[in-house]
Amino acid sequence: MSTHPLDAAGADPFEIAKEAAAQIAERSGIERHDVALTLGSGWAKAADLLGETVAEIPAGDIVGFSKPAVVGHVGTLRSVALPSGKHALVIGARTHYYENHGVRRVVHSVRTAAATGASVMVLTNGAGGIKPTWKPGQPVLISDHLNLTADSPIEGANFVDLTDLYSARLRAVAREVDPTLDDGVYVQFRGPHYETPAEVQMAKTLGGHIVGMSTALEAIAARQAGMEVLGFSLITNLAAGIQETPLSHAEVLEAGREAEGRISGLLAKIVGTL
Repeated sequence: MSTHPLDAAGADPFEIAKEAAAQIAERSGIERHDVALTLGSGWAKAADLLGETVAEIPAGDIVGFSKPAVVGHVGTLRSVALPSGKHALVIGARTHYYENHGVRRVVHSVRTAAATGASVMVLTNGAGGIKPTWKPGQPVLISDHLNLTADSPIEGANFVDLTDLYSARLRAVAREVDPTLDDGVYVQFRGPHYETPAEVQMAKTLGGHIVGMSTALEAIAARQAGMEVLGFSLITNLAAGIQETPLSHAEVLEAGREAEGRISGLLAKIVGTL
């Protein structure tokens, strides 16, 4: 039997997120966070560049959070004082859909961020690129998504509008910092296996440019919570069938390591202007 609070019969995921936010406030001494960032593969260094770390909390100490199951995810929650005087909550503990813990656990970090007061959710990931002009190590903005998990974090008859899910305003802010940023439609597959060349072609036919295994479900939960969403993918490789060599997680980590200084600096500058 599962003892995880989000899996319990009758559990209210929003109440558990509120409880988690209260624990973060108590542990960090910061009553309210203004912006939250989930740092995926390749993006972790941004936490060091945003500002002064006020507190670093093992994610497993906070109700509802699980230890990360993926190499490249740090497993901590950090409260960072930004130069503007605002505070950022940096989430280095992402639960992926393919871990089979259910959608509530996947989006708990986002709901907790909203409960801490954050009005902006920055979601980042490492992903495969479909546009052949993109190079490994290139950051791109997410303009929209295709959710191919056949699942949703929203329960019951709550009809949430996703027309402008990835904020055009925030993308414009990002482009003020770096006018060369390209954007594309992110496609979330279930994983954990990589996509087949045929699936990548399907994604391309459907209008996708980026393929990965996270972010879309979290973005939907952020919108349900009333947050403004900024999405970023680090292109770690060209997707299956676009590049000629087999895909590997080691390649993803290597591309992230090579790019992390540059992309983390970019992200820190963008967050500093929000």
